[in-house]
Amino acid sequence: MRVQVTLACTESSDRNYITTKNKRNNAERLELTKFCPRCNKHTLHRETK
Repeated sequence: MRVQVTLACTESSDRNYITTKNKRNNAERLELTKFCPRCNKHTLHRETK
């Protein structure tokens, strides 16, 4: 049930992180605050296709 998802920065559009999520428990797109090396600060990262 767990699938790999890629997280992209909302400000720079860089795909910085790969993580897993359970599709049964979290059907909607994942949103986390993570560090972006290009922006050099913590920004919102959203799940991409």
